[in-house]
Amino acid sequence: MPAYMIVTANIKDRDKFISGYGATAGALVEKFGGRYILRGPGAELLEGQFGDGASMVISEWPDKETAKKFWNSPEYAKAKMLRADMADCQVLLIESPKIE
Repeated sequence: MPAYMIVTANIKDRDKFISGYGATAGALVEKFGGRYILRGPGAELLEGQFGDGASMVISEWPDKETAKKFWNSPEYAKAKMLRADMADCQVLLIESPKIE
């Protein structure tokens, strides 16, 4: 079953974030078997407390276990340090049957 990682991020310094963390994380997503479906700023909050104006990233993975291997890898732990103090993030992981 495919899995989707959904990230909402309020970014303080977008250029620095993209050139450091974004580039590193992007290469790791590909290395670990994921692919981006959406990456973009300017989310409009319709309900809730978090995310107005935020950047959204949705990546697709072959399954939840593959996404967790990426998330828990030493390589990604290093990459996350590049966004410390630069972004407030909310990250969700959901597995879904294919919709036909």
